[in-house]
Amino acid sequence: MARFHIEPADWAGLRLQGDEAHHCLRVLRLGVGDHVRVFDGQGREATAQIRAVEGREVALALLETRLTPPMRCRITLAQGVPKGKTMDWILEKATELGVARVVPLITRRTVVQCGEDGERKRLKWARTVLEACKQCGQNWMPEVSAPCSLEAFLRDRLGGGVLVAGSLATVSQPLIRLLERLPEELVLLVGPEGDFSPEEMELLRGAGCLEASFGPLVLRSETAAVFGLSAIAAVAHAGR
Repeated sequence: MARFHIEPADWAGLRLQGDEAHHCLRVLRLGVGDHVRVFDGQGREATAQIRAVEGREVALALLETRLTPPMRCRITLAQGVPKGKTMDWILEKATELGVARVVPLITRRTVVQCGEDGERKRLKWARTVLEACKQCGQNWMPEVSAPCSLEAFLRDRLGGGVLVAGSLATVSQPLIRLLERLPEELVLLVGPEGDFSPEEMELLRGAGCLEASFGPLVLRSETAAVFGLSAIAAVAHAGR
């Protein structure tokens, strides 16, 4: 059954508008009487029936509503922006694994520089997250923050523990050990291609971040992100 997103503020009206209506009518060619699923991105999902097509909007009749509880650990992925379309792939997988927030990081070794293009990229990445939610059945839509520097992120972050992914330093600890007591909020920091610079690692250590070992091998940025998020999600779901 096709899934569509309705903003929480528009839920009472229960109608598809804009791109969602276009996809329903012009791409999927659904019509009056067809059943669909809708979600608000904050845990609420409903089965509905198309009752009318009014101009460029689709009016729905509510049939059944369900609430999906959030993951017991609110996960933020702070990801050094990689080259090409890799960031889109990371966002898709992060959505599937239950991340609550993604912060794109511009670091010293980040090849991609957003600059004045940052908001356009954020909107594009948010669209990637939305499409991933629709595809995988995720009812909690991750927030995609504006790209920022590592320094700005550490200055403005909102509590919770911070793990630096895939560290090969002698001070690092096995990830599974660091997840023995899963906090309510957790940040996973993943570097770009080439990882964080030595100066940035010193900054992270000074901020009290914990270095998590993902084993003896050097992982690609996207592999480290999925490895870390999968482990955190597994522990979070096991504790329900």
